[in-house]
Amino acid sequence: MARPKPAAKAPKVRKVELTHTVEDFEAAFWPDEAPVDNAVVMTMGALHEGHASLIRAARKQVGRDGRVAVTVFVNPLQFGANEDLDRYPRTLEADLRLAEENGADVVFAPGAEEVYPNGEPRVRLSAGPMGEQFEGATRPGHFDGMLTVVAKLLHITDPDYAFFGEKDAQQLAIVQRMVADLDFDVEVVGVPTVREPDGLALSSRNRYLSEGERERALALSRALFAGRDAAARGVEAVRAAAAQVLDAADGVDLDYLALIDPHDFVEAAEDFRGEAVLAVAAKVGSTRLIDNVRIIVR
Repeated sequence: MARPKPAAKAPKVRKVELTHTVEDFEAAFWPDEAPVDNAVVMTMGALHEGHASLIRAARKQVGRDGRVAVTVFVNPLQFGANEDLDRYPRTLEADLRLAEENGADVVFAPGAEEVYPNGEPRVRLSAGPMGEQFEGATRPGHFDGMLTVVAKLLHITDPDYAFFGEKDAQQLAIVQRMVADLDFDVEVVGVPTVREPDGLALSSRNRYLSEGERERALALSRALFAGRDAAARGVEAVRAAAAQVLDAADGVDLDYLALIDPHDFVEAAEDFRGEAVLAVAAKVGSTRLIDNVRIIVR
């Protein structure tokens, strides 16, 4: 007679705990118990399925008994003079539900005065040359502000793993380089972009698109997929295939289309071979969108 299989463990029921101060976060995230693996997902809120995929990946990494924190902080250092900090969507109640449903234990949602108790920091991290092109050229200082808050949140949360979306490819590359160059004791994990069935990359900014603008925005992902399909023919074929789609698109104000070496985030040379990031940024209506795909150039 076959030995009966052990019953599967029932899913662990979690009630996410909301914290606003470093002291309360540490008490919630580091209870008096045996050490376990832990992970953090850093966000600016307005969470969607893309963020949910990061939280689920973090839960899978640390296991049933590990700890997962989600930070929700609209970082003023990442906003330039012409960007409206006050316009950024804030949906904390919905964010809490999404975090809880996808396996988070704690949400840390501090105010600016908690993260920067002495006002805007006079000493900040610099992204260096990696942060001066592409998104950095359009948004000067953005990546310096991003790195400064990521470093602070890594110190506060002290995770084994930090999860970031591949959709923000330049951000991911810069954080990975910071962790390597400055000896942060954390593993940075990239999670693939989540897309709508029609290919549109999920973004908090998509809510600003009208129905017609959303349809026009599909040109970005179509261009990237066309470039990916041409990867076996080399660098110039990738660029040409993607550019052809964008040149034919109406209502898309292109900022850049670039094939990028992901290691230092510079334009790939004509003879480049290997893994690359094909990235695009454009305005559709008044909404600026970014997207990218990872490809293997032959």
